[in-house]
Amino acid sequence: MADVTRRIGLSLGADVCWPICYEEIVERLKLAIPMGGDTLRFEVERLTIEPFDLRQPVRYDVVLDRLTHWYHTSREWIKKAVVMNDLYVLNNPWSIQSNEKHTSYCAMMRLGLPIPETWLLPPKEYEPAADLQVTLERYAKFFDLGKIGERVGYPHFIKPYDGGAWVGVSKIGNRAELVEAYDASGKRIMHLQSAVEPFDLFARALGVGPQVHVMKYDPAAPLHDRYKVAFDFVTAEEWQTLANLCLTINAFFGWDFNSCETLRRDGVFHPIDFANACPDSQVTSLHYHFPWLVKAKVKWSIFVAATRRKMRWNLDWAPFFEIADGDEPFPEKLKRYARLAHQRFESDRFVEFCAEHLRHVDEVTWEFFGTPTAKEAVRKKVEALFPAHEVEQFTEHFWGLIQFWRKTEGEYLGLGPERAGA
Repeated sequence: MADVTRRIGLSLGADVCWPICYEEIVERLKLAIPMGGDTLRFEVERLTIEPFDLRQPVRYDVVLDRLTHWYHTSREWIKKAVVMNDLYVLNNPWSIQSNEKHTSYCAMMRLGLPIPETWLLPPKEYEPAADLQVTLERYAKFFDLGKIGERVGYPHFIKPYDGGAWVGVSKIGNRAELVEAYDASGKRIMHLQSAVEPFDLFARALGVGPQVHVMKYDPAAPLHDRYKVAFDFVTAEEWQTLANLCLTINAFFGWDFNSCETLRRDGVFHPIDFANACPDSQVTSLHYHFPWLVKAKVKWSIFVAATRRKMRWNLDWAPFFEIADGDEPFPEKLKRYARLAHQRFESDRFVEFCAEHLRHVDEVTWEFFGTPTAKEAVRKKVEALFPAHEVEQFTEHFWGLIQFWRKTEGEYLGLGPERAGA
């Protein structure tokens, strides 16, 4: 029996808080997993940006990627490492690169998900190109923007077809507002999407592998208060529906890590934004929910690295479309999509692995988030976002919410009040 090191790489940009917590928890787990006659140990390293030989070996078994959705040098290294070195990456770089919001809307419409009415508009302006003018003169059809707005219905949203972080998004209440927003959109290709109104719940489901966490969300609140600390805001059946929607989308696009936004109207959940394969992971927004995310990343990445889980390089949509083309009502189709997703995520194997090798991860995570190291990670993120005179106030605010998580988590784990106050 030999000691074998599995290495997990973190591909990072501006992330501050979760990498610190992730690294600390992995170290505190002191893992020595027997597998295949060897003992597996784990190291975590942060990837650097530098020139690379396309034939150079890769020292990592899995990489958690939070950078390459916008930084192309790292994206090309990751693509090389997947193709040449069988690296497993969260998330598949080709899927992120090619499947923007527009594709995700089309695909989920095909699967029967209740996506709101959505239209795509040609851009208001164009980058100069040699054949642009003749192409537009021959084939671009004049259209009445106001009539399209009426077809979609007011109110609706105008938003970039491939955007994120609420950039370029406007709520439109009438024709004049639509014309003004379209004129201001410049060279962006825009969607018009019908508003789901009135709705009585905005929920966001965060998925990491087969793990799903459902949160109540308020997009009108300040960024630090959008994710609500709320309990029992959905029934068990509704929670399962939200989890199934999230898992279906993630498995369809080969995303190990993604979030799905839905609005509930008349008891039906309408997915409105779910191409979020690099979702918000910061303590300054997730606060109470932040420890769940860090723990979920730890469990899934350790499982992937330990079992040498094979990455699905190519997307296979046919099994989903076969279900979609059947005659079953949508709720039954969604259950079948979810079963297919669980097969792709090896959910049963993951649960068994965690029960055998990661039994202590809950308690280790709970203990860590009561330490000065965890509080310093919170402070560093606050310092990166807030003005100096608000750092102390918001550090204590987010830290207090994490301690409330420790209280509720401690009660759930049966750690006892004397330890919950540690």
